[in-house]
Amino acid sequence: MAHFHVVAGAGEVPAYPVVRKITLADLKEALARGFDDFWAMPSHLIFIGLIYPIIGFVLAALTFTNNALPLLYPLASGFALIGPFAAIGLYEISRRREQGLPIAWQDAFDVLKSPSIPSIAALGVLLLVIFFAWLATARLLYESLFGYAAPASYGQFADQVLTTAEGMRLIVLGNALGFVFALVAFSISVISFPLLLDRDVGAAVAVYTSIKAVAMNPLTMALWGLIVAGALFFGSILLFVGLAIVMPVLGHATWHLYRRVVEPPHPQEAHSAT
Repeated sequence: MAHFHVVAGAGEVPAYPVVRKITLADLKEALARGFDDFWAMPSHLIFIGLIYPIIGFVLAALTFTNNALPLLYPLASGFALIGPFAAIGLYEISRRREQGLPIAWQDAFDVLKSPSIPSIAALGVLLLVIFFAWLATARLLYESLFGYAAPASYGQFADQVLTTAEGMRLIVLGNALGFVFALVAFSISVISFPLLLDRDVGAAVAVYTSIKAVAMNPLTMALWGLIVAGALFFGSILLFVGLAIVMPVLGHATWHLYRRVVEPPHPQEAHSAT
């Protein structure tokens, strides 16, 4: 029964939230509220203190110690695949501010007290699986074009990628495959994590609702995906320093996007959930 709870939620029957159609105005409103939450709370300090040392350690270890230069770009771009899970604490801060509750940076860790934490963890593991599958795919693509020998230096690697026909194929095919992985991760996670934080509906219902939200709003959600991708790109070009602003703003904005996309529960449903 505990495993079923993780999948289907706390109720005897899975409760499927109602998904709304949204417009460009909703995206603007979500971003505006995301900026407002960011300026009201120094949540970016969490990312400066925790996320960036982790990113730096992983990139350094994989590109220097293991001489895995071909994975540098897939690692940097693949961070967006697990971004929705990494931002779960930001959703909690926005949720608390929305309810007028006291707020401190430590409140980001209150997600650990959520009744949905097993479902949140399960979805986090799923995103990690997608992330590592993307890295393995990127590695296999590189080896199919350049062989198993790793480049000896950054200069040699740049020369391979930017000045050869194989490098052009790597760029085109790699980005095409990356788009497929990003589309899958985005569809299952754009709404699911905020929904689980808000209601104990279970992982399956959360994923279904997220996919339904994307299917009902293909153009609007595609634009949101482009906004997220573009913001992450510009936040990453200066050694990831810009992500200290980009990630918190996107995290807070995602919570407010969820509020625009998913209707609140009916009073009876909300009472039974509590």
